[in-house]
Amino acid sequence: MSNSQPVAAPKALVLRSPGPQAIGLLRSEWTKLVSLRSAIWSLTSLVVVTVGFTALFTWFTVANWGRVDSAAQLQIMADPARQILGAGFQFGQLAVCVLGVLMVTSEYASGTIRASLLAVPARVPVLANKCAVFAAVVFVVGEVTAFLAFFVGAAVIRPRASVSLADPGVVRAVLGTGLYLALLGVMAIAIGVLVRHTAGAITGIIGFVLVLGPLAQLLPGTIGQHIHAYLPSEAGILIASPQQAPTDLLSPWQGFGVACFWTALLIALAGYTLKRRDA
Repeated sequence: MSNSQPVAAPKALVLRSPGPQAIGLLRSEWTKLVSLRSAIWSLTSLVVVTVGFTALFTWFTVANWGRVDSAAQLQIMADPARQILGAGFQFGQLAVCVLGVLMVTSEYASGTIRASLLAVPARVPVLANKCAVFAAVVFVVGEVTAFLAFFVGAAVIRPRASVSLADPGVVRAVLGTGLYLALLGVMAIAIGVLVRHTAGAITGIIGFVLVLGPLAQLLPGTIGQHIHAYLPSEAGILIASPQQAPTDLLSPWQGFGVACFWTALLIALAGYTLKRRDA
């Protein structure tokens, strides 16, 4: 009888393939998102608040048309889609900010972040997959919201200005709204990783997105104008504008590029912090 030894499996068979791990991370982040109780409420509020305020503000503009100065009337009639898409999303985007922060801080509060980081010691893939899942969900919900808001706003504003998807730049603006919201969600995740605490992170992202812009406008001269133009919220929202206004220093795609730069910078800083700090 031969004393045969078990044949060792080839190394190619025993090494873990990165593919299943990546799929597992995506499934894990998806499960975390759908199991977060505030997720459904936040995404629902994004749709309801945005569409509701779009209808309200557009109706208010039409109802008080006689009180609007002539220059503003001409601006609205020249680019009604900008008025429609900008009316409700200023409030609706807050839901994305809050949910993006909770995607991270809820794990730190419950301690489940430790299990995630133990399973993936490299840590950065956890952050990357969290951003990918959340950005994809926000983009889809944001596009549904954008199209609903556009059609509602177009119907309300029709007595004063006609607008349709066939108008130049309108389709890009509607699609760009979802892109901007997805970027905003990733920025919120980055702020959540950097701050870790829910209240502080929500305050940080809201201040970063909504407060810096008005403060920059108070700066005198062209310095204030350029600082204001290159802030992430002010630059990023330009992608949701069908036409470049005379006062815009950046084109829609240039503004989107600036917002992408800010997002990449924040995510890089968040990834570095995640690797350096204990959970």
